[in-house]
Amino acid sequence: MLGLKSETSMQWVQQATRNLEEVLVDHAHCEKKAARTAMNLLCAYDTRADLCREMTLIIAEELEHFEQVCTLLARRGIKFRRQQPSDYGKELNKLVRSEEPDRAVDRLLIAGLIEARSCERFAVLRDHLDDQELTQFYGNLFESEARHHTTYLKLARTFAPQEVVACRLDALALAEQAIL
Repeated sequence: MLGLKSETSMQWVQQATRNLEEVLVDHAHCEKKAARTAMNLLCAYDTRADLCREMTLIIAEELEHFEQVCTLLARRGIKFRRQQPSDYGKELNKLVRSEEPDRAVDRLLIAGLIEARSCERFAVLRDHLDDQELTQFYGNLFESEARHHTTYLKLARTFAPQEVVACRLDALALAEQAIL
């Protein structure tokens, strides 16, 4: 699914359903990080009009999602707070090669894999939660995460041939599976 090499485990589902407050706070942080990633890409490749246009749209949408999660937290009486960041993104970003255009390809593919994992987990939450509000919320976000994933992969193919991107995506997806 979406280039991922593994599915979210039932253990994660059980843990998430028992700790929805933490999941929601983490989700807010992830939306901020997703907006920051898109902004960093926009700044790094600001001479690429196609990339800048797409990053601008993603930034706006990720910030809108951040606001939606914060509103949901407030409505539920959950305080937004700092969290200990997971090593997932940090470990993935260690895989980014240093020379261009490989660096651009890796950054875009890793952003795409993170979006794919979010998409997959939103589907899992949508399908396993008893909370109707959250079921609808995660169902609505599923589509945009899938679209972001596709956008990142499409942009990676503007930096390298499709076969090169596909091979690198496969390697990064295997690494993502191990990191997960």
